[in-house]
Amino acid sequence: MTRKRSSAWRLWCYALGQKIGKTDKEADTVAIIRTVILASYFITNVAIVSNAVRHWNDAESEAKCVLVDVK
Repeated sequence: MTRKRSSAWRLWCYALGQKIGKTDKEADTVAIIRTVILASYFITNVAIVSNAVRHWNDAESEAKCVLVDVK
């Protein structure tokens, strides 16, 4: 199990970009920072899309509410 986990971590680090650091510990730290940045981008994009979907037809519903009969 540990070998699979280390292999998956190694592949994830390569997917994030070029290995940076003089030692493996430095390279792992850089990969963790890149992972946090990627996760924040993903969470931000999910929030933007969910807000757009939530307010998709708001203009039509607001127009129906604004109509007032004046007599």
